[in-house]
Amino acid sequence: MEVPLPGLPERVTIYEVGPRDGLQNEKAVVPVEVKAEFVARLAGAGLRTIETTSFVHPKWVPQLADAEDLLAALPPSGGAPRPVLVPNERGLDRALANGVTEIAIFGSATETFARRNLNRTVDESIAMFEPVVARARAEGLWVRAYVSMVCGDPWEGDVPIEQVVSVSSRLMDLGCSQLSLGDTIGVGTPGQVTALIEAHVAAGIGTDRLAVHFHDTYGQALANTLAALRAGVTTVDASAGGLGGCPYAESATGNLATEDLVWMLNGLGIDTGVDLAKLAATSQWMAGRLGRPSPSRVVQALAPP
Repeated sequence: MEVPLPGLPERVTIYEVGPRDGLQNEKAVVPVEVKAEFVARLAGAGLRTIETTSFVHPKWVPQLADAEDLLAALPPSGGAPRPVLVPNERGLDRALANGVTEIAIFGSATETFARRNLNRTVDESIAMFEPVVARARAEGLWVRAYVSMVCGDPWEGDVPIEQVVSVSSRLMDLGCSQLSLGDTIGVGTPGQVTALIEAHVAAGIGTDRLAVHFHDTYGQALANTLAALRAGVTTVDASAGGLGGCPYAESATGNLATEDLVWMLNGLGIDTGVDLAKLAATSQWMAGRLGRPSPSRVVQALAPP
């Protein structure tokens, strides 16, 4: 039943991360043909923005070593955004050579994760991103910045809000168009999420430039999403079937499942443009290719008997 609540947006943009963030942790390499069909099925279900892959060195994320092959295998997007993750200038060179028009960089709010994920301090990582963003903008690319560990870090514990905002501001000052706040290990709760967003707005990063990226480690992803929507955010990251984690943070379990998000938004009367039945069927299909059931509760509920 559709029952709207006051104070929520009429429409939410879902930023689908399944093909990149969802698959990057898979130990068995998924064939490029399966990845291409996954992206095509997601688009067919109505998801417009789909983060497809990453131009990271294959040594670090072997699952995404086929980035060029995957992009070559995809049909034209018809203008729909197909961002790719770009860690450095070499990655940007590859993105430009393959006609990519939207990229994302991936920063950290904490020093420990910056070293583990990028082998750099926070300052060094921002210095690395500076020419990437400048060149990308000069080439007319849209640039997103991720900031990870915004609610907590497995090595450093609670992360002060002012520390997150400081890193966020430095990333946005490089010239990025959008900032995705990532609760990488899923420890955040709604009050913390609300405070984070309010602090970013107070620092001059409005909700029109913010997105949220929640993991469901403690079962809080949907509650945190609702808090973010109440605070004015209208872009939500999610992964079809709840796939994914983070290869450099073992406590980071699966992403918020896109189906679970769409079910909640449908019930609130919020438009997403997504066909839930087609999306759930896509995740069931991918679960079969991966050899295990989807962790998404909605996918499980809608699965044929």
